[in-house]
Amino acid sequence: MLRRVRAGHLVRVAGAALAIAVLPVLCRAQAAPEQRSAAAETGQRGVFLVFPFENAGADARLDWLGEGLEELTIQRLSAAGQQVFTHEVRAAELERYGLPSSARLSRASMLHLAEDLDADYIFFGSFASDGKNLTVEGRLLRVSPAALFPAVRESGTLDALMELHTRAVWRLLSSSDPGFPLQFREFSRLQRPLRLDAFEHYIRGRLAAEDEGRVRELREAVRLEPDWPDPAFALGQASFGRRDCTTAISWFSRVPKAHDRYLEAVFSTGVCQLWLNQPERAERQFLLLQDLLKNSASGDLPEILNNLAVARMRSGKTDVAQADLVRAAELDPDDDDYPFNLGLLALRANDFPGAAAHFREAVGREPDDDEARALLIYALERGGQKAEADAERAASLSGGEPLPAVRPETLPRLDRVKTELDTTALRQEIETADAAAPAAPASVRAAGPKMTSGPAGHLRAGRQQLSAGHLPEAEREFRAALAADPHDAGAHRGLAEIARRQGRLEDAAAEYRAALESHDSATVRTTLARIYLEQKKPELARQELEKALKLAPNYAEAKQLLQRLDAGKPGAGR
Repeated sequence: MLRRVRAGHLVRVAGAALAIAVLPVLCRAQAAPEQRSAAAETGQRGVFLVFPFENAGADARLDWLGEGLEELTIQRLSAAGQQVFTHEVRAAELERYGLPSSARLSRASMLHLAEDLDADYIFFGSFASDGKNLTVEGRLLRVSPAALFPAVRESGTLDALMELHTRAVWRLLSSSDPGFPLQFREFSRLQRPLRLDAFEHYIRGRLAAEDEGRVRELREAVRLEPDWPDPAFALGQASFGRRDCTTAISWFSRVPKAHDRYLEAVFSTGVCQLWLNQPERAERQFLLLQDLLKNSASGDLPEILNNLAVARMRSGKTDVAQADLVRAAELDPDDDDYPFNLGLLALRANDFPGAAAHFREAVGREPDDDEARALLIYALERGGQKAEADAERAASLSGGEPLPAVRPETLPRLDRVKTELDTTALRQEIETADAAAPAAPASVRAAGPKMTSGPAGHLRAGRQQLSAGHLPEAEREFRAALAADPHDAGAHRGLAEIARRQGRLEDAAAEYRAALESHDSATVRTTLARIYLEQKKPELARQELEKALKLAPNYAEAKQLLQRLDAGKPGAGR
């Protein structure tokens, strides 16, 4: 193990765990005044995407440092008030392309990924050790227009890793931006003091393939740094994955409000309480989340609304549960869980025609949802629509597999709980949350990152409005971005999503094609293929999927959709 070293001072101030700064004031309000002041001076440079550092040496025992330096870089940038995507967001994007989070990418591939995520800067690097000394090299790549800044290198003993990495990050920020206002001493003071051996255990725990090894490493990190919330949160996630809810809730309770994983900890705690059939406690957790997000541009999140509705449904609060689910379905019209839960709610009220309508909608969105189809048949039968029920049953039997049996006593256990908080809608949350809270102290309000001007500012504002369901406002922002830059692929994608939500499929397809003219993307081609399938244009869909797989041969979503298309399954476009 590496020996204990010092690393800087104080805590993170930006909400990197929710992709980029979510509710920055919530996090910064807990910081010391001198920390808030220093963070306020850093201004806004853009959004960073960090990749693992490459082990350029011969010592494979230090391979853990690849993701370790990625995580440290995220911490350093976040603590200095910069906006940065988390490891989880990068890994999830790679997973969409069928690649492991540890995959080594060329600079061109890094740029492609950054463009899809709308990052402004890429941070990557390498390290090497001779067994006693360590050299860390950092590189910064601007996405648009593409420009690679000169590398910076720092060397020192292995146990000085924290200090030399902090200096490397500071040098790269200050050398690439002549206006960067923080001196190294100020930059260092913003960093959390952290034992290097505890950090090593934490990273090894995250990398562990087996649950037992993961828990052992993370517990050792907690023992060495009992006030560090990151390993506690990771232990909560591990217990959550095993549905060991009592243990998970205990670990999540150690994540403070100022921490950047707090919202996820609250969400997972609420899910656990639903699993434990504690609807009143779960309702309080999801109401707390809504309260925390009430001033954010993202507005309501459908996952939170769904789980809040489930908690209220179990408590007999039918009317408010229904309103929550209707709102969730409006915000995420492609998800079949929301009409499914609405169908269950209607069944409990003996509204069989209403239940049948909701289950039919769920089946339309996901034709392979046998449970929804079985409940549709059940609702039709209970509503006296025997002919329609028989037709649905005959259609289902043609698939070869019998539908699951539906019994009235099982209905209360069928509601669908969202187990993950989708941070996509939050990752462009870069406006200060205190815009609607003028009572906050000026020193706190000043600490919030400012919206960039020009096309990027309009683009991010448009995404915020879109995620909040404010389509006219979002369209105005996207069109403003295109007025400044007619080739902005992100703005075209935003307009396409608005058109798709409004049922204007031809307009949506045209906007996606315009986006592809500016920036080719497997994700956009796959989405365009779905639209073509909705328009009953399977050959055009096939062409787009084949092009997507040429760009990203392991892209799971495109492969699955093409397989469905090849199999001729009905409703493959959903």
